Amino acid sequence: MVNKRDLVLLSHLRKNSRMGLTAMSKSARVPISTIYDRLKIYAGTFIVRNTALLDFSKLGFHTRATILMRSDPKSRDALRDYLSKALPVNSLFKINNGFDFCADCVFRDLHDLEDFMDKTERQFDIKSKQVFFVIDDIKREAFLSDPLLVDVVAPGSS
Repeated sequence: MVNKRDLVLLSHLRKNSRMGLTAMSKSARVPISTIYDRLKIYAGTFIVRNTALLDFSKLGFHTRATILMRSDPKSRDALRDYLSKALPVNSLFKINNGFDFCADCVFRDLHDLEDFMDKTERQFDIKSKQVFFVIDDIKREAFLSDPLLVDVVAPGSS
């Protein structure tokens, strides 16, 4: 089980992964050596990958869509492999309730989205799909990112 100190340190990383160890030590009231040791452990257990969140529209990618797809069971694995490697797919999730996959995709424009969907539908037996356009990010990657709320998120941690 994860203790409260670990959750506080992880929440500092979620809030700002570039925060220096000294600043994190002062804020969390944990010795730098302990933070350093814990970060080494986290890298092999809790932390899946260090990454940056980008504003895609400022990079020229103005169309973002969440696409739900249900495929024929015979082509499901092939579709998963295809979507896993497709450049426009930012994140891919296996889901339930009538759909197989949820793909968060990024495109330069609506035309690129239409081309991607046409190609995907021609190549795989897509039984149903729903496309939702992301208009604005309101809240993103915020869970467990406020050290002050660790007790609220994980009340049973020690």
